[in-house]
Amino acid sequence: MKKYWKDGILGVVIGDALGCPVQFESREEVARHPVTGMRGYGTFNLPAGSWTDDSSLTLALLDSIRQKGSVDYRDIMDNFVMWLKDGAFTPYGYSYDIGGRTDQSIRHYIRHRDPFKCGGSSEYDNGNGSLMRILPACLYCIEKNLPDKEAIDIIHKVGGLTHAHIRANIACGLYYFMTREILTEPASTDPVGVRLQTALDRGFAFYEDYLTDRDDLQYYGRLRDLGTFAALPESRIKSSGYVVDTLEAAVWCLLTTDSFEKALLKAVNLGEDTDTVGAVAGGLAGLYYGYQAIPEGWLCEIKRRDWIEKLCS
Repeated sequence: MKKYWKDGILGVVIGDALGCPVQFESREEVARHPVTGMRGYGTFNLPAGSWTDDSSLTLALLDSIRQKGSVDYRDIMDNFVMWLKDGAFTPYGYSYDIGGRTDQSIRHYIRHRDPFKCGGSSEYDNGNGSLMRILPACLYCIEKNLPDKEAIDIIHKVGGLTHAHIRANIACGLYYFMTREILTEPASTDPVGVRLQTALDRGFAFYEDYLTDRDDLQYYGRLRDLGTFAALPESRIKSSGYVVDTLEAAVWCLLTTDSFEKALLKAVNLGEDTDTVGAVAGGLAGLYYGYQAIPEGWLCEIKRRDWIEKLCS
């Protein structure tokens, strides 16, 4: 088994499951009963270790890549349809916590069967529903050692299956550069901030050359200088479902902590879109700190853990 698949995918699932019980609660509400570990019930009234659409769609994408040995956009959408309609890739056999744009895109695909015309591309289609599930596509491109342009074209198309606006695509692309940099060499050789700064420098340089219109790149301007960004107080970090907020919050949580556990608890205690901020932070933290850094007590709670780990093989 290539260890990094397990590192990253379990990081996503753990972050999702930690955030699930407090999903949609404000920061102030979460602060009254902060998340300190896996716990159950809450927003969706589910047992501890339950995960949501973030993990389901990540696993649906992973399953397609695993089965096809490549990125097959129609097959990915077919898996998304099975998730939505039949409850595939879920803990309990039914889908829940379904994002509006994701739901619309999958239903458009069911009607028209064109994977490249189902993703929303308006200003209002910049939710985090593509970013939350993009990690398997990132790992595939890294494993194939694809040139940057070829990799980003794939990342944008995979993200664009549901969220096709360039701003959402850029978030997925920057996540790819961060993922790749973490995996370039053993992560312990550089602090996480150094690793992520190098990645984002390369990502911004790529997009400045790649894009004809760079207006949407400016929305990520706070990530250009991670030293300054890390020094921002929590009050300046938003954790909504807007894709820019989610990416910023996930990066900030990694920059301001020194362990997998601390990064993920910080992420979900920000409130609002807790499962997705947790999942996005968890993917990077899992790759950086490794599977062995995940508390065993958290892993033991994860529903269908054995099946998930088998998918990572």
